[in-house]
Amino acid sequence: MKFSDRANELRPSAIRAAGKLIASREGCITFAQGYPAAELMPVREMTEITDDILGSRGEIALQYGMTKGNEELLKEIVSMLAKSGIKCEPKHIQVTTGSQQGVFLCAMLLLNKGDTVVVENPTYLGALSSFTPLECQFAGIDADSEGMDMEALEQRLAADSSVRIIYVVPNFSNPTGKTWSLERRKKLLELAVKYDVMILEDNPYGDIRFEGTPVPSIKSMDETGHVIYLGSFSKVLCAGLRVGFTVSSEKTADIFEVFKQGVDLQSNEFAQVQVAEYLRRYGLDDQLERIRSVYRRKRDLMIQVIDEEFPACVERTHPEGGMFVWIVLPEGTDASVLLEKAVREAAVGYVPGGPFFVEPGHENTARLNYSAGSDEEIVEGMRRLAAFFKKELEG
Repeated sequence: MKFSDRANELRPSAIRAAGKLIASREGCITFAQGYPAAELMPVREMTEITDDILGSRGEIALQYGMTKGNEELLKEIVSMLAKSGIKCEPKHIQVTTGSQQGVFLCAMLLLNKGDTVVVENPTYLGALSSFTPLECQFAGIDADSEGMDMEALEQRLAADSSVRIIYVVPNFSNPTGKTWSLERRKKLLELAVKYDVMILEDNPYGDIRFEGTPVPSIKSMDETGHVIYLGSFSKVLCAGLRVGFTVSSEKTADIFEVFKQGVDLQSNEFAQVQVAEYLRRYGLDDQLERIRSVYRRKRDLMIQVIDEEFPACVERTHPEGGMFVWIVLPEGTDASVLLEKAVREAAVGYVPGGPFFVEPGHENTARLNYSAGSDEEIVEGMRRLAAFFKKELEG
């Protein structure tokens, strides 16, 4: 069988690959998943909502719906976003099957073969997977604790007319957990307008802030239509429903709707009705407070073990929200090689950091998730990892 050139360029997800390796070891504690905490999903509320929907309007909720999205959900998203300073109307929104599909629709919209996508070093692995089939190039820009290096970004934009997209996760990024400063966000928007390049602002974690001061989204400052905003209910409500959305200009949203008709016709109508009804009845404030409280505790447990028991040569980030801690091992260390030994010898796993970069040379990094595991699993698993790293890195 002959496959397309783009099919031959595809590579399996390093996160999924790590998950398979870890699952093969009985009793292995994993920090590889990017899962939200299962115990915080509103099962009781969703059960009541589901029963009520099926009892009162099941014939409608189980039927096909509009490609653009369920009308009630669109209205609820508008109201939700207004609280965070993003002004929009239903005509600006496209409901997607998770924000991952939103990234792919953006790639279809903006990229031709050979075009360049600028990303932060490191960046979300799933976004790279969405862009790659469009046969684009990648340019990674290094970042510090405040975000992407704006001087380096402008140098790239000035020298490379093939740049079409700047993809960023400015709030508690996957994988590092870092958050951009307001100044970097403003400068990024300024450069996007100056060089007429689109920003994709992916914000699945922005509401999960449990420390520090919230920073306005880039989209809330966008007056020229240079920002496409990607949102999701996966991390704050029910991950398995896979309900996400984009916010863009009306023209862009119309094109997304046509593209989506060729991808899946529409997102799950019943799931959209469930989310809309949850938002109407409860809003997200109480749910978010529960998440923030639990995730703060879990993060604290993780970084406490790192600080007290990891070798001094291991560095870490300090996320103010989100779901991940990023660690840097000594130069020359290959976290992928160590992962296989950690799973086999210590029954603990993580995601190697190298694949989150668009160029080689960062194999001494790793992503740790603290949201999915129990308190006991975090403490025990991190102690196993600490003992393993001491043996491997200190001899």
